[in-house]
Amino acid sequence: MLELAGYQDEAQYVTATVPDWQDYLSRPEVIVLLAEVGRMPAGYVSALRRPYLWVGSDQLALDDLYVRAEFRDGGIGRELMLELARLALPDRLPIGWGLRLSNVAGYRFYERLGAKLVTKTAASWSPEAYEKLLN
Repeated sequence: MLELAGYQDEAQYVTATVPDWQDYLSRPEVIVLLAEVGRMPAGYVSALRRPYLWVGSDQLALDDLYVRAEFRDGGIGRELMLELARLALPDRLPIGWGLRLSNVAGYRFYERLGAKLVTKTAASWSPEAYEKLLN
């Protein structure tokens, strides 16, 4: 997780601790799949099962897909996505995620998987920002 945040120049925003992660990983709605090559960690995909009000059921909200640079272009990202799809299939859950506009390689990767790509802006409202309005 911290490696991915560093790759995206956002390491300063990571505040989760190891105990936080241990707590989250014990929750049934949290999914984290790890990929190894030999005994080396090569990548991971994380997702949350959550309600999807528009369709009246749940969805898997993909949080992160990350493959270490030395393992890219070897099919690991595809295998991680396929394993996530295998988890979603029994309940026929849609899988959704966000993607940076600048991530051209990511767009190509997801298009090859058959994903529908829709341009959208992600918004974030921090507690510090909305707390000011409430006081």
